[in-house]
Amino acid sequence: MCGMPQQQPDRSSPVTGAARRRPDASMSLLTNVMEHSLDDGYAEAAARRGEVGTSRLPKRLGGKLGLAAGLVLAAIVVTVGAAQTRVAAPTEAKERQKLIDQVKSETDSADKLQDNVDSLRDTVAAEQRAALEDHGGDSTALVELLAGATPVEGPGVRLVVDDAKEASEGGTGGPRESSGFSDTGRVRDRDMQRVVNGLWSSGAEAITVNGQRLTALSAIRAAGDAILVDNKPLAPPYTVLAIGDGERLSTAFQDSADGQYLHVLQQDYGIRTSISVQKRLRLAAAPSLIVRYAKPVANRQTTDSAATGPATTGKGAK
Repeated sequence: MCGMPQQQPDRSSPVTGAARRRPDASMSLLTNVMEHSLDDGYAEAAARRGEVGTSRLPKRLGGKLGLAAGLVLAAIVVTVGAAQTRVAAPTEAKERQKLIDQVKSETDSADKLQDNVDSLRDTVAAEQRAALEDHGGDSTALVELLAGATPVEGPGVRLVVDDAKEASEGGTGGPRESSGFSDTGRVRDRDMQRVVNGLWSSGAEAITVNGQRLTALSAIRAAGDAILVDNKPLAPPYTVLAIGDGERLSTAFQDSADGQYLHVLQQDYGIRTSISVQKRLRLAAAPSLIVRYAKPVANRQTTDSAATGPATTGKGAK
């Protein structure tokens, strides 16, 4: 039999009576989480709480009595703590005020002692001045200047000596290595000794190192890697202030052997130095002085015989 060819169904057309599929059918888990954010158990618990009530207080008499006893005990503890704090507060305040008064009293005593020391110094200086005037003139100012007993002010130079930037902790085996220091780029006590002695010999009248006034009895030495000036440790950079004719003092020091020594340290070991002329410097007095005095010998003939005595005791002496 011949018939007309059957028409193929259109696959793009919707099927009649079939249910449409949701666009988010593949994301059912995410959809469930978004629509049901709370677990069903939470919802049931909230519902039961609404039916029973929100109060969680005990219903029985024994539970109520226990709760009341706990509240009373807590109130007693808080009351006792507050009372103890109130009682202890005045005692602590009294102790604190007592310590404050003691510190103030000791400070006043120290100030009075310092005033007494200053007064005694003025008295001693006046007596010294009077004694020197009786023996041929007043040279107290010069003596005080040389002894570092008085502050001084005037022109001078400012010399700064600092360690090299490459200064390290390890030994380098360099020519400056010794048992006291292992770093060739670090300033040592003997370097500062040469600097100070060079300034003295160049005409300095007064010198300080990092604020420490130097006297005829001052010592510059080392303790480990630290430099001590009169037993007080100093930290770099070392600032040396010297009173004197600024231009002449600077030129004389840089041309001296000690100034050339410092220049070699700068070139060969990287030690940093700088010197500048200052129009006005102020140097404090030495913090402590050792008073020493001399008195003339009563018999000059004894002095002369004592001076010539050892010369007569040579090999040919009888």
